[in-house]
Amino acid sequence: MKLRNGLLFFSLYALLVIGAIGHTGCANIIPPTGGPRDTLPPRLLFVTPNDTAKRVTTNKIVFTFDEYIDPKDIRTELIVSPVQKIDPIVDSKLRVLTVKMKDTLQPNTTYTLNFGKSIRDYNEGNILRDFSYTFSTGDHIDQGTFTGKVLIAVTGKADSTLIVVLHTKFEDSTVAKDRPRYMARVDSTGQFAFRNIQPGSYAVYAMKDEGGTHKYLSKAQLFAFADAPVDIKESTNPITLYAYTEAADSKPKTTTTAAPAPANRRTTARDRERDRRLQLQTNVANNQFDVLDTFRITFATGLKVFDSTQLRFTDEYFRDIDVRRYRYARDTTNKIVSLVYAWPTDTKFNLIIPKTFGQDSAGRKLLKDDTVSFRTKKDIDYGEIRVRVLNINLSRHPVLQLVQSDVVKFSFPFNARREVRKLLFPPGEYEMRILYDTNGNLTWDTGQFFEKKRQPEVVAPVSRKLTVKANWDNDLDFSL
Repeated sequence: MKLRNGLLFFSLYALLVIGAIGHTGCANIIPPTGGPRDTLPPRLLFVTPNDTAKRVTTNKIVFTFDEYIDPKDIRTELIVSPVQKIDPIVDSKLRVLTVKMKDTLQPNTTYTLNFGKSIRDYNEGNILRDFSYTFSTGDHIDQGTFTGKVLIAVTGKADSTLIVVLHTKFEDSTVAKDRPRYMARVDSTGQFAFRNIQPGSYAVYAMKDEGGTHKYLSKAQLFAFADAPVDIKESTNPITLYAYTEAADSKPKTTTTAAPAPANRRTTARDRERDRRLQLQTNVANNQFDVLDTFRITFATGLKVFDSTQLRFTDEYFRDIDVRRYRYARDTTNKIVSLVYAWPTDTKFNLIIPKTFGQDSAGRKLLKDDTVSFRTKKDIDYGEIRVRVLNINLSRHPVLQLVQSDVVKFSFPFNARREVRKLLFPPGEYEMRILYDTNGNLTWDTGQFFEKKRQPEVVAPVSRKLTVKANWDNDLDFSL
């Protein structure tokens, strides 16, 4: 009886264990969520010396935050004003950030430390944006303020990689030789701000900070300048600077010949034929030509001899076009010959190119006469546009720029009715800009600081886009 009871007890126990295991295997185990995600940046609890402290003599500043911090890019983000000759030493541990000033503190000077986007919490990376700290070695805090905007002159857009610098010397060479007195960053909208600086007169510049030198060292460097020194006080009128790069110095052109066949393959008869003939191509696509374009013949090598009288420009029936209605033009490289003509739509033409019309410096010619036959596009392949800006200032010589992929495709001056109208225009979506064309050449012109002190021409972006549909009247009226 005891044995049977024991076996019965054991059997029941085993069933309970198996049931428990089976039940556990079917359950969905959900770990605790831990509450909502932290979205708050670190908060400063206290700092030694206190913010806006006066008569400070220590070169060590200790910040304590309410949570663990993870400074990022602090050596590039931190700006100390006045600008230091030696960068401070920055150290962080858990919730504490320590800054040691290596330069000797100047008497009666207000210092500002701006940490940019470097201060963030350890777990979630929440950024304490534009965190700044100010102290003075004298008995007052300087109250000079100065704000403004920097835009790229050729596009009218902002560039957050630029800096603005203030110099107390006014010689042109200063911006290339000396470190500035004060420096500030430009934000994503082009805005900049100086606060707690010593009131006075300053030369104002903006630039791309190549190599962290804070100097204007190259014509290829984005650069902007104020026309006159700015008198900075507690309340100073904002200004707008327009940054540009000067056109690169032209380099002498070198004559090149066709590259030899690669050493790792055998030269074929086709290679030898290609090396001894003049190669050309046109901008005709699928035997169609865009009447808004210029007909171009492009050569692989520059022409040394070019006899335009041998070229025959004819209609569909090979009847010569009146030579007074067109002309040929060569570019400075002698690689492009343009046929300038008032192209009608939906018309067939032929260009007959005899093999003796020209040759390059190596004596290459066409191996045989060539004929390029093409038809211009039809009216229905284009759209009509009329763009009217109701409040445009005509005295500033405005030009409408139509842009695709950040490249200016078309430039048209506004007429007396404040509009641009074109009966034939290629379909597509265009970004619009307004160029204020000082010299009337329909092209944006850069500035020059040294010698001429010439500001660049200004371009203003338009928030609206122009969508052109084929075989459609595309009208758009708006105000700036």
